Amino acid sequence: MADPRIDRERMAASARKLRENTRPGEERGCRIVITGKGGVGKTTITAILAHMFAQKGFTTLAVDEDPQMNLPYALGIPRNGSDRIIPLTKNLDYIEEKTGARPGAGWGLMLTLNPDVSDVVERFGAKTPGGVNLLVMGTVEQAATGCLCPENTLLEAVIRYINLREDEVILMDTPAGVEHFGRTIARGFDQALVITDPTFSAVQVAGHAASLAKELGIKWVWLVINRVRSENDIRKVRELLGNAMDLFSGEFFLLYDENVIACEPDVRPVLNSASPFMENLVTLQASLEDPGIAPGDNSSV
Repeated sequence: MADPRIDRERMAASARKLRENTRPGEERGCRIVITGKGGVGKTTITAILAHMFAQKGFTTLAVDEDPQMNLPYALGIPRNGSDRIIPLTKNLDYIEEKTGARPGAGWGLMLTLNPDVSDVVERFGAKTPGGVNLLVMGTVEQAATGCLCPENTLLEAVIRYINLREDEVILMDTPAGVEHFGRTIARGFDQALVITDPTFSAVQVAGHAASLAKELGIKWVWLVINRVRSENDIRKVRELLGNAMDLFSGEFFLLYDENVIACEPDVRPVLNSASPFMENLVTLQASLEDPGIAPGDNSSV
């Protein structure tokens, strides 16, 4: 006769094995928009976090919405191989196929305002070293923001589609400033990383970005103070933000690290380092993975 204790132990062992072998990305995902003033380290932090999520087994999509389009290099795509990555706004045939109008064809075009772009990642996504999926959006080279043109129609449709993708971690590197919030480009994202360094102008942009993120209904808005050299840097940012600190769900700091600059643009060499910079990014990544749990306090040097 079978021993019920042995059966229970086998069932428990099988359950543990199942949990261990279940990819986190198949159970849950999150959408994170990264914003802040130009030059504060948005692209570098986006690339490192994307690699960290991928290393933990998440299906990870990094979206480059910054017109500078430096995210491919930060993720490890060599500069001599970047010619195979064509931004969506330069894929004229695809734009015409989806919207019914070709960019630059003139006024009076009949646009499809809700095009089906469910094939966009499969057709134009690139696999980066380390297994991160990359989608480069590009920019609309027109003076009028929010113009009713084929390029904008396509980009907005792609953002809507990305918001519907399930069981995936999506990180969007955005342009400098806060204009993308004004275009509601971040609507549907549940987390915002507001990156700043300890300079006055960067902190002012951070406060504005946090306010707009809250207006859009983004549930978790995190403050990330980059390139911290001392407690005074953290104190300075808090004082400059003043009451705007209440907009943030939590705050993190990243210590200044020469190695990050030395390996630029490719972030991969710093991923396995035991530096304080990477230790704090591990804490940040864990909070993004499970934002319902209060983040650990890493706000003092």
